[in-house]
Amino acid sequence: MKLFIHLTRIICLFTLVAFGANTYAQTTKGPLLPENRIVAYYGNFYSKKMGVLGQYPEDEMLKMLEGEVAKWRVADPSKSVIPAIDYIAVTAQGQPGSDGKYRNRMPDGQIQKALTLAEKINGITILDVQIGQSDVATEIAHLESYLKMPNVMLALDPEFAMGPGEVPGKKIGTMDAAQINYAINYLAKLVKANNLPPKILVVHRFTQHMVTNAHQIKPVPEVQVVMNMDGWGPQVLKADSYHSYIAAEPVQFTGMKLFYGNDMKPPSTGLFTPEQLMKFKPEPVFIMFQ
Repeated sequence: MKLFIHLTRIICLFTLVAFGANTYAQTTKGPLLPENRIVAYYGNFYSKKMGVLGQYPEDEMLKMLEGEVAKWRVADPSKSVIPAIDYIAVTAQGQPGSDGKYRNRMPDGQIQKALTLAEKINGITILDVQIGQSDVATEIAHLESYLKMPNVMLALDPEFAMGPGEVPGKKIGTMDAAQINYAINYLAKLVKANNLPPKILVVHRFTQHMVTNAHQIKPVPEVQVVMNMDGWGPQVLKADSYHSYIAAEPVQFTGMKLFYGNDMKPPSTGLFTPEQLMKFKPEPVFIMFQ
C-alpha cells in the first residue's frame, strides 16, 4: 500500500511538471516584475471562508478572475497582466494536530488542481504558506517538488506565524526578516540549480509587528519580493495601512489585497478600482482578491 501511494505521488508530480512548463512557456521566461502586473485569486478549495477559490464553482470563479484581469488590461495597457491562482497549500489551524504544529498541509491532489486551473488561464500558481507553530524552512522544503516548477511561486503569511504557546486566530502572528531571507535564499538556490526564471516571493502584511526588521530583507536577482497589503476595511483605512506598512518599507515591489466581502462592509465606498490603485506610490504590481 505504501509503495502504491509513493508511486501515485511520483506520477502526480510528473504530471504537474508538464503542466507548469507549458503554462510558463506561454507567459514569459524572464522576470515577471515590474514589466507585468499579476492579478491573483486567493483561497483554499476546502473552505468557502478562506477566499474566493473555494466560494464559487470552478468555471464561474475563473470567469470572475478573467473579468478582473480584463479591467487591468484596459486601465493600464503599458503592462501585460498575468492571472494567478494563489492557493493556501499550508493552512493554519486552531487545533494542534497530531504533531502539535497548528497547521495542515494540503494533499497533492489539491495542489494539482491549483496548477491545472492556472494552466487553463495561462497563468501562474502561488503556493501560500501559513506555518502555525512550524517554521518556514520545514514547510517550504515540503513543497520543493512544486517550487522547482518554473510557473510556481511562494507566499508567506506572517499573520499565522505563531510563537510557543500561541494559537492561530487568537492573535496576529509575526515573522522576522531572517525567516523571509531564508525563503529568498532557498528559492534562489532552486532557481540556480534548475535553471529557472526568477521566482516571486509574496509576503503578506497589515501591521508593523507582522514583519520585524523589514529593512534587513535582502532580495537577490533570482527572487523578486512583493510586500502585499493584506488588511481589509473601507478604502481610507486600507490606503492608510498601505502607506504606513507597505510603502514605508516596500523592500522591492508592492501589492494590495482586495476583499469582496469584508472591504464592502459599511462604511465602505466600494472596492478600489484599477485607476485608483494606479495612483498609489509606489504603484502596486500585484493585486490579489479574496
